[in-house]
Amino acid sequence: MTKRDERRRVLVTGAGGFIGHHLVKVLKKRGIWVSGADIKPPEFEASPADEFHSIDLRIPENCERAARGMQDIYGLAADMGGIGYITANHASLSRNNILINANMLEAARLSSAERFLYTSSACVYPSYRQDHEDASALKESDAVPADPEKGYGWEKLFTEQLATYYAEDHGLDVRIVRLHNVYGPLTSYQGGREKAPAAICRKVAEGVDGGAIEVWGDGCVEGLLRIMDSRYTGPINLGTEELVTINELVDIVCQIAGKRFDKIHDKSQPQGVRGRNSDNTLLRSVLGWQPKIPLRVGLEATYRWIWSELDRQGRARPPAPLQFVTK
Repeated sequence: MTKRDERRRVLVTGAGGFIGHHLVKVLKKRGIWVSGADIKPPEFEASPADEFHSIDLRIPENCERAARGMQDIYGLAADMGGIGYITANHASLSRNNILINANMLEAARLSSAERFLYTSSACVYPSYRQDHEDASALKESDAVPADPEKGYGWEKLFTEQLATYYAEDHGLDVRIVRLHNVYGPLTSYQGGREKAPAAICRKVAEGVDGGAIEVWGDGCVEGLLRIMDSRYTGPINLGTEELVTINELVDIVCQIAGKRFDKIHDKSQPQGVRGRNSDNTLLRSVLGWQPKIPLRVGLEATYRWIWSELDRQGRARPPAPLQFVTK
C-alpha cells in the first residue's frame, strides 16, 4: 500500500451492519482513515472507525455531512433482512432504500468523491431463473429482461441504474457489486432480519438433538476491496459458485453441530428461490480472483459463533451423548 492510499479518507455507510462492520475492521488494519455511518452502531462489538455517525441516511443533509471530504464511499446502508422481513415490508423497505441510495449518490457528487461502491444483491435476478433446485449459475447479463424479487430486488436494480446514470452524467466513478448470500460471525441471527444460514444455525443450536426443525418452504470483504480497486464499472457478482438448497443447508449445519433433526416444512411461510448460485466468470476475468472459503468452512465459523452467543444466554442445546452398546 502506498502512502497516498494510507492517507485516503473512506466512508462506509451501513457500518453498523454485518458486512459494513467487518469492512471497517479490515480497512483500519490496512492503515486507512475510516468514517462509519449508520442509523445504529454495531450490535455485538464497538466500531473501530475513526469516527462513527449515528444518523438517518434517508435525510439528505445527513448524507452530505457524512460524505464531506471523503475520497472513497462504500454504500452498504440498507433496510434489509431475511425472506420473512423483505416480503412483509415491500413499501417501507423500498422507500427507505431508495431514499438512502439516492441521497448518498447525490452527496458523493456534491462532495466530489473519487469512487463510489454500491452493494446490490442477487435479488435483482429473475425468479424464473431460480425456480428449481438445479438452477444454472447466474450471470450478470441474466438480470435483463427484469423480473427481480418484489420490493427489495426492484429497488436494488433501480439503484444500479441510478448509479450508472451518475457515472454517465456526472463522471462519478462507480462500482456495482451483486452480493449473494452472506454469513459469518457477528451476523444477525434472530429478530426477523437474519438470513437463512444464520436462522438455520440458530434453530439447530437451540433445538433438541433428535427432534424437529422448522424449515420455511419446502425444502466478502476482500472482494469488495478488490472490486473498488479495479477499473470495472458494470455490475459484478460476488458470491459462491456452490449450489445448495435449503434442505442441504440444514443437513450441512446439522453435521457441523453433530445433531439430527426431522425437517418440518412450513409452506405457509414466505419462500425464497428454489436454487441460487453465482457465476463468477466475470469476477475471475476482472480480478484474477474469487472467494476461496468453501461453504462448509464458512458455516462452521458461523455456527460456532452463534452457538457461543446462545450458550452465553443459556439457550444452546448440545448434541445428545453417544450411546454405546455392549454385548
